[in-house]
Amino acid sequence: MKYLIPLSLAFVSGVVADRIITVTNACPFVIWPAFFTSSGGQPEQAPGWEAQPNTDLTFSTPENWNGRVWGRRNCDFSTNPGPNSCLDGGCNGGLVCNITTGTGVPPATLATFDFSGESQDIYTVSVVDGYNLPMVITNNCACPFASCPVDLATSCPLDLAGPFDADGVPVGCRSACLVDALAGHAANSSNCCTGSFDSESACPSSGVEHYSYFKTNCPNSFVYAFDESSGTAIWQCEKSCMSEAEVEYGVTFCPEAAGVSNL
Repeated sequence: MKYLIPLSLAFVSGVVADRIITVTNACPFVIWPAFFTSSGGQPEQAPGWEAQPNTDLTFSTPENWNGRVWGRRNCDFSTNPGPNSCLDGGCNGGLVCNITTGTGVPPATLATFDFSGESQDIYTVSVVDGYNLPMVITNNCACPFASCPVDLATSCPLDLAGPFDADGVPVGCRSACLVDALAGHAANSSNCCTGSFDSESACPSSGVEHYSYFKTNCPNSFVYAFDESSGTAIWQCEKSCMSEAEVEYGVTFCPEAAGVSNL
């Protein structure tokens, strides 16, 4: 099955419950986390905020929520608030992302969730469109962690590197698919698994440029459209785990600093 954006999620045995998500900035610098709701109803939390180092924010989602969480870097919302307010990850709306169009500008590491399944929660850390911050998804159910816990920007292949900060340091690493999209070549691309490559047999990982760079460094992340076949791209929690306790997920940026990156 093809997943351009990883899917997920579940249903509590007997009683359906909301999910709790705690977003932690363990980075030594300010970031601006955001989330986008694809379906299932809007959380009460505003979908964008400033996070100082070593702070967290907790919000609950509706029982069947499907969406993504990511971080934005080097933001200034004082003029022209919108997708270009941040060096990467910016969204329509500025600080608070627009609930219908504020999906975020790649490259950006994504935590994706889908809580609409009848038997399980599914979640991924996706770098399908590139990377901008190390990330891990944890949980209180003893289920597997999804992660891209290391810095992929500083050693990013030269043709993928960027954007760059004022000192010329890369703060992102684009995927080969994103590079094709920016060049207007995404309609028929082996890197994006589109057009004549729109099947698992026609789009093996070996045909995706720099796949091994992302997958070797972040084996528990979702790297390209058909990465499900790797066995380490899409993660899930069975509903049996959820029958007794409220389910909590953690999205931690810069997890090495938080001591949760050794997965």
